[in-house]
This record gives sequence, structure tokens and C-alpha cells, in this order.
Amino acid sequence: MIARVLSSAVLGIDAYIVKVEAHLERGLPAFFTVGLPEGAVKESKERVGAAIKNSGYNFPNRRITINLAPADIRKEGSAFDLPIAVGLLAAIGEVDAANLDKFVILGELSLDGSLRSVKGVLPISVKLRQEDIKGIIVPKENAKEAAIVEGLDVYPAKNLRETISILNEEDFYSPFRVNVEEIFSKSSRYSVDFSDVKGQEHAKRALEVAAAGRHNIIMIGPPGSGKTMLAKRLPTILPDLTLNEAIETTKIHSVAGLLPPDTALITTRPFRSPHHTISDAGLIGGGQYPRPGEVSVAHYGVLFLDELTEFKKNVLEVLRQPLEDDRVTISRATLSLTYPANFMLAAAMNPCPCGYATDPKKDCVCTPSQIQKYMSRISGPLLDRIDIHIEVPAVKYKELSGETTGESSESVKERVKKAREFQLKRFKSEKIYSNADMQSKEIKKYCKIDDRGNELLKMAITKLGLSARAYDRILKVARTIADLETTEEIKPEYISEAIQYRSLDRQMWM
Repeated sequence: MIARVLSSAVLGIDAYIVKVEAHLERGLPAFFTVGLPEGAVKESKERVGAAIKNSGYNFPNRRITINLAPADIRKEGSAFDLPIAVGLLAAIGEVDAANLDKFVILGELSLDGSLRSVKGVLPISVKLRQEDIKGIIVPKENAKEAAIVEGLDVYPAKNLRETISILNEEDFYSPFRVNVEEIFSKSSRYSVDFSDVKGQEHAKRALEVAAAGRHNIIMIGPPGSGKTMLAKRLPTILPDLTLNEAIETTKIHSVAGLLPPDTALITTRPFRSPHHTISDAGLIGGGQYPRPGEVSVAHYGVLFLDELTEFKKNVLEVLRQPLEDDRVTISRATLSLTYPANFMLAAAMNPCPCGYATDPKKDCVCTPSQIQKYMSRISGPLLDRIDIHIEVPAVKYKELSGETTGESSESVKERVKKAREFQLKRFKSEKIYSNADMQSKEIKKYCKIDDRGNELLKMAITKLGLSARAYDRILKVARTIADLETTEEIKPEYISEAIQYRSLDRQMWM
């Protein structure tokens, strides 16, 4: 006796179809799972056996072989519990085999036969639409996530018995639906706002420029000056996620197991702030079977590294590839996976080990050599990928106690959106989407300046002690400032403002 059930699994952030074949034959009772199953899949035989018995069905007292095809790709996770159980029941005639080709089946079984949620349902749903498979049976908790994909009939099930009832058409079950537009309108709101920040107008302006050109930014200031508060509000001034961006972001969160319960779609830009003790595998992704790291979970959002100089040097160095390529490739002996990592980097650090080198009210106790050693923890290649350095001074009491509120995130976002649209129109024939992506060729083409601008740049390089690498960064940031003013002309005052955003470069090289 043999039965075949359709299921699916995820490789990277993309899914593939898995055929679960259940074969029963006479002989001593035994249960074998083949097709490169890892630990959780091998253990499924215990869960499946208990679930079938506790759901009121007879467990076949036969020699059982379960094959997960294709057999050359490693299978992991607990999502194969339900299709294995359905396959066994179909092999003994409890399930109408004619309906098995109509559905992909996913779910983890409890010992009592109830279903638990699984990872990666959204990328699987996207794959089913591509394969023209119309139906999917998932645990109730995964129904909203699966139903995001239009044209797919989603059937949520509470337990094994309800799954069998759906397959046997014992009762009428209508497909589960969600209203994607309604989810977007209700969920795409942030709990924080730029207006919460008092003072720090210079820093807020720098964040606006960074958001408009998708420039990476680092903030330098004493403890308590508001660096973290500012960084947390950076996503609120970025353009809203499009539906395609939201789906891709949700796919990553689903694969990583970070999608909150009953959440159908990630509708706000991610904000990730890993602790400085994180490993390189935690940041970039990795493990024996590679998982997405923080740079991928922050896809289309902001990766905030607080206390940048406290991160291990090897951890910071692995950031160079995703910052350059907007993706990260993780290679192992048996496979190589590529995860998207298109994020904005926002970093924060103190100006010295004690933190008070720039604080007028507190004395710094650090020696020049200690400060130099502290600053040198940030390598030149990493600094090369950060366009804006901004000093964030301590907030004065007058500003803290004032009644006035700052500009709202919504009004800042409108200017950022117009600047981004300006850039998309400019780069429509190029393979870049923002000013931060410009290379030398595009800088020469789109960042032309007049004689006064050239004089300012010459002074910055020769008299202020800025490094040669700051030249291109200043031009790119000045281009963004001009875009915020919706003009193609890069005026000298834009150059002057851009020069101010190289404070760390000036400190390190003077």
C-alpha cells in the first residue's frame, strides 16, 4: 500500500515542493524515514503515531517507509508531521486519495492530534501560486500568513481529524480570506514619532538626509544624548513599504521564525538592534544549516548598531559584503545560500572610552592615545561605507523642559518620498535606486558642481584635514540635499552642509 501527499519546505527564503510518500508492507512493525531527514523530521514518527491513535484512528501495524522527495535536499523542521500522518491514513484507506493532489499540507502535530504553527508558510504560499497549485491546509495560526497570496485557497485546520474531514469533504469548508489593503491601512503605523525628540535639530536633519538618499549614518555623542532614540525613529521617515517589499520582508521573518502570532504581513520597516556581544554568524547568518542573520531580518529596514566600537572586529568586518552587495552569501560544504540584505546601517558610538570628550559639562579622563586606539576599532573599509557622520551633543535642559514639539515623522517622510522619487526618475536607465548606490561613474555624471563648490571641497580636503575618501561621500550627500530641495543644481551651500556630515572622518585623520 502506498500514498503520496504534497508538502513543501524552504531553502533560503524560497520554497520547493516535497512529495511525502508513505509505503506500508507486511513484516515486523518498523518506521523508517528517508530523504535526508534531520533530527526533528526523524522524531516525527513518535508524534505522528501518538497523534493518529489519540485522534481515534488505527495506527497501521506494518513496516512503514516514509520517503521525502527530492531525496538529495536535507529536510528539517516539524512541518512534515501532518503530511506524514495524512499519508499513513491514506495508505490504509481513511483518506480519499483523489483529493491529495489538490492540496499542499503543512503542520506540526501535538501528541493529542492538535496542530501547532510552523515556519516559512508565506514563501511556500508564493511557490504554490507559481506552481499553479490552488489549495493549502495549514495550522489555524498560519492561516493569515498563507492567505496573503491571492488566488490560493487556504484551509486552516485545528487538528488531524479536521484535516481528514477537509480532505474527505465530509463537511463544507470555505477558504480563509484576508483583506490585504485593510491589513496595510491598519498595521502600517509606528508607535514612535520624530516629534517625540526634543532638540537635536541638527541630528534630525542629518537623519532626514540619510533617509532621502539611503545613506548609512553614524552618530557620535556622549551617553544620554538621544542617539538610540533618534535611531529608533529613523524607520518612521522612510517611504512606506510596497506590497512586494512587505511580502519579501515577511518571507524572511517567517523563515527565521520571527513572525509574531496571528500576523499576516510585516507592514512597517524592520528595526533591528542586536547587542554588541553578537557573533558574526548571528549578524550575517549561518549555522550548520544556514539561517538568516540580523542583516537579512533588517531587509528593507534599519540595522542599528549601538556602541559600535564594542562589537568584535571580525563581526564588523563581515558587514562589508552586505553593505556593498545588498545581499549575503553563506557557504557550507553541502550548499550555498544567498539571503537578501538591503538595509540602512545606523550606528552610534561615544566620542571616547569614557564618553565625555565632547560634553562641555563633564571632563574627559581619556588620554589622546586611548582615544586614538578607541577610534581605530572602526576599520577604514567599514568607514568607507558610511556616508554621514554626525555629532549628537548632550541636550540642554531648556530644550528638554520646553513645551514645543518637533516636526512629525509624517511631514518629514513626505519630503523624503519626493526626494526618492526624484532619484528614481534620474536613475531610470541605471541599475541603481538611490544616491547612496552611486559609483564613480554616476558621481561624475550626476554630481557636477560649480567653481565655488570646488573651492569648498578643496578647502575641506586640504585645510580641514578630511581624507580623500570623503570626497565622493560629500558629493553624494550634497546630491541628496539638492534632491530634498527638488533641484538638479548642487549649490555651494549644499556642499557646505555635506562637509559638516564628515565629523568622524575629520577627527580620525587630523
